[in-house]
Amino acid sequence: MPSFPPVDEQLAYLQKGAAEIIPQPALRERLELSHKSGKPLRVKAGFDPTAPDLHLGHTVLIRKLKHFQDMGHTVVFLIGDFTGLIGDPTGRSVTRKPLSREELDKNAATYKAQVFKILDAEKTEVRYNSEWLDKLGFEGIIRLAAKYTVSQMLEREDFHQRFNAEQPISLHELLYPLAQGYDSVALEADVEMGGTDQKFNLLVGRELQRHYGQPSQIVLTMPILEGLDGVQKMSKSLGNAIGIQEPPFEMYGKLMSISDELMWRYWTLLTDLRPQEIAQMQSDIANGGLHPMEAKKHLARTITAGFHSEAAAQQADADWARQFQQKEMPQSAEEVHLSKDSLGWNAETSSVRADKLLVHCALADSATDAARRLKSNSVHIADALHTAPWIRLDALPARLALRVGKRAKLAVIE
Repeated sequence: MPSFPPVDEQLAYLQKGAAEIIPQPALRERLELSHKSGKPLRVKAGFDPTAPDLHLGHTVLIRKLKHFQDMGHTVVFLIGDFTGLIGDPTGRSVTRKPLSREELDKNAATYKAQVFKILDAEKTEVRYNSEWLDKLGFEGIIRLAAKYTVSQMLEREDFHQRFNAEQPISLHELLYPLAQGYDSVALEADVEMGGTDQKFNLLVGRELQRHYGQPSQIVLTMPILEGLDGVQKMSKSLGNAIGIQEPPFEMYGKLMSISDELMWRYWTLLTDLRPQEIAQMQSDIANGGLHPMEAKKHLARTITAGFHSEAAAQQADADWARQFQQKEMPQSAEEVHLSKDSLGWNAETSSVRADKLLVHCALADSATDAARRLKSNSVHIADALHTAPWIRLDALPARLALRVGKRAKLAVIE
């Protein structure tokens, strides 16, 4: 029979960072029952594989799954390969385009490789909701749909807004919450987790379990993580995200760029540190015993080590100090070999295009992005600020040190 920590200890750890627990007293009751019976809770979180890689915002839920795992409970990492075919309408003002089965399968394979940087692979139950949703058939879908009304669906905020604005709501979108809710029935979940934007779908799961004669799951929602700007949610499309597969130096540098206020949000949602340990750091800073910069470096090392290694995090820390505190090029800076012709070589002026150089060195996403970075005084070449569209090579070293914001590369132009 497995052993669990005391219920009060479990609650303090599991509630860390949570936005809402519905119903709050039920979590204690389930934990007490689990403690007495020795039977772990079944805790699920679902992820539709709609993109090939994850950023730190996605890991907020995965981190909370780990906390349940740390307390001895059974974690179900659910890959929504069926629901991904529908397309989650959450927060959408228009119908979302579904992905193909091939795209979903490819993305799902990358998800499994990435989540086990946080979860214990041997203790994690990985499931695909096509296991049961594929088998429902049309009759099963009709019977499932009979358990919820259109008026109940229109209580959902985004559906309600679109209905009032006379914007289209496709019928398949109304099926999404039912499909997600049926996942909880199939898995007999005790707890389901999701972001605050998933609250409606999670509550549908509670209702469906009641219809199928099961105890209604506890709903635990986690906040949506703000990106590097500290304002909008973390999103690659908004350019404020940290990918969990980014190189150690880039990950570390981006974490060092966040505000001191946002740092505490990241400590709470992205690490395993206990609430009392975070409170102690805040107290040490308030009392002058700890500099905020040191707390942020500790955060950057902790997160970077979690996705790479302790050695990689220490090297990133040293490289960051060398580049931004000692103004030197980091030892881990990648060396990129390029031909002059690929950079728009002008023999008369012995110059190459600055925008092409930044794009080829992956320091800008496009020529337009490069031009913007040049104008915003964020580009340094050979330790000097550079804003011009052309770079004269005759007065520069053969190995050209490039820095754009927190990123650095060495260019060898041949």
